[in-house]
Amino acid sequence: MRYGLCLPNFTDLATADAIEAAADVAERLDWEAVWTTDHVLVDRSLRGAAYRINFDAIETLAWVGARHPNVRLGTSVLVVPQRNAVILAKELATLDALSAGRLIAGVGVGWSEHEFANLDAADRFHSRGTYLDETIALWRHLWSGTTEPFAGTFHPLEDFVFGPLPAQRSSVPIWIGGQAPAALERVGRVADGYHSSATGPEAYAKRLPVIRAAAESAGRPMPTLSARVRVAFDEPVDAPANAGYQMRGSAADIAAEVETWAELEVEHLALFFEADTIESFVAAAERFDREVINR
Repeated sequence: MRYGLCLPNFTDLATADAIEAAADVAERLDWEAVWTTDHVLVDRSLRGAAYRINFDAIETLAWVGARHPNVRLGTSVLVVPQRNAVILAKELATLDALSAGRLIAGVGVGWSEHEFANLDAADRFHSRGTYLDETIALWRHLWSGTTEPFAGTFHPLEDFVFGPLPAQRSSVPIWIGGQAPAALERVGRVADGYHSSATGPEAYAKRLPVIRAAAESAGRPMPTLSARVRVAFDEPVDAPANAGYQMRGSAADIAAEVETWAELEVEHLALFFEADTIESFVAAAERFDREVINR
């Protein structure tokens, strides 16, 4: 199992000092990656409350990557259909080039129709899956260095030269999030990895046959399996159903849950710690490393 840390670039913890402290502890503990969360302009509903302060996902990674050269840089996940795919290709290629090939491009289709409207992309909400499919093909086309035309529905390109190229070229890992059958099929068909969110092992296991079947049908290997997971030390293990999935309880309880993930062949856990202050956030990461990983 490899571990990453979801940075507090969102929620009420989100400050430059908090992001720096979290990135520092991830690098100090020799965890594989740091991850940013993406929202731009949410509505006033309770569902969007955690994202009212949200440092930009890509710019935050550029800042962190320059300060911490030993961690990979992941987006968990970019809401791609809200944006111009060519501009995103440029931003991600720049980040990968400047970070010497440390990018993991986590992407998804999003869930907030209000946010799409706020970004003048309301017409794309109901075709966002098709848009993501084309975007992934477009990125790999541009990142390969070719100047051949790209026959896209949303981004038809005839005369272009793209640069800079990512350090990883068209092999930048693209991990897709989501839970709908269409999203899971897309993972198997075109992605390098699956990156779930707010999902426990039992529900996760039910998604794997869909991903595997799509990969086999496309003649591709099974994608890398990862999960974004909240961790709440010393909270009751049997939380109310409406509390959402977290790894809860003692260090031993949480270690047992990690073993359950490993049994599913999940290779990477991106952890976000429930904390009221950045000091307690950092302390929880240190405790996880000391009492769970090192058990």
